[in-house]
Formats: sequence, C-alpha cells, structure tokens
Amino acid sequence: MDALVNKRIKQVLKGDQNAYADIVNLYQHKLYQVCFRMLGNKQEAEDIAQEAFIRAYINLHSYDQNRKFSTWLYRIGTNLCIDRIRKKKPDYYLDAEVAGTEGLDMYSQIAADEQSPEAAIEQMELQDRIQFEISRLPDKYRSVIVLKYIEELSLQEISEILDMPLGTVKTRIHRGREALRKQLNNL
Repeated sequence: MDALVNKRIKQVLKGDQNAYADIVNLYQHKLYQVCFRMLGNKQEAEDIAQEAFIRAYINLHSYDQNRKFSTWLYRIGTNLCIDRIRKKKPDYYLDAEVAGTEGLDMYSQIAADEQSPEAAIEQMELQDRIQFEISRLPDKYRSVIVLKYIEELSLQEISEILDMPLGTVKTRIHRGREALRKQLNNL
C-alpha cells in the first residue's frame, strides 16, 4: 500500500489533484476513528479529520517519502485533536442526554455489531464506560492510550506521530494504563 500511496503523492506533486482523492479514500475512515476516539464527538472528529487532510495536502511537499504516510497523517490529525482539546474545555459529556430526544446520548451514534440485544447492551455499556474513562484521562495519556490500544499502532509509530522519545511514549502508556485501571476499578 505504501508504494501506491507514494505513487499517488508523486502524481499530486506533479499537479494531478485528483490523485489526492485516492489517498483520502484510503485513510479517511482510520483517521476519523483516531480523531473520534480522542475527541468523543462525531462532528468535531469529522472537522478535524478534514482539516488534517487539508493540511497534509498543503504540506505534501515537505513529506519524507522514506517514512510511512499514515504515520505522518496521523501525527497531523493527533496534533490537531490535542490542540482542539486544549482550546476547548469539555462543556458536554458523551453520556449526557441529547437535547430534544428521550434518553438518547452521544453513544447512540456508535455503530453496534449484530449480537443479541442483551449482549449488545452489555457491550455498549462497557464500551461507553471505557470510552468515558479514556476521555477523562489527561491529554498526554489519552493520546498514547488511543493510539496504542484503540488504533493498535506500534510504539515507534506513536513516537513519530507525537514527536516524542520512545521512552516517553512507554512511560506515558504505562502511566495512562495505571490511571485507567484505577478509574475502572469499580467495574
């Protein structure tokens, strides 16, 4: 896939703007998922993912093709998410009721697997609780936990995305796990 992406990047750099659409199609879902896991809001995640693709397009000339494009793109998206989190203190919670609905919350937007209704409800409650607890983690722990355990990226990729030493990534993952474990103790 990297060869295809690098080919498309070369086409874009030569002036073929349509080739960038192929790149967006390859990564839009994964980038959105990273943003959604960090922000917990569908609309903000869509906005940030779109902004990340725009910034990647504008700065494509500075991309080093010897590295993975996905890592570079996720880094842009993650940095934008962190900026959004820092600028906006949460004035809503995912488990808060959506205005104008009866008992629906933001979690109702998450797609569920086809399971028995009881299993689906239990799974949703557990996912809701874990996502809520992840959203309560400090920013520096939240980003590494999402990238490591939700997006399943390697430590090296996380290090590159967040532009921090590998040792710092390991420490933050360990401390983030411990903080999450303490938060989830009463499950």
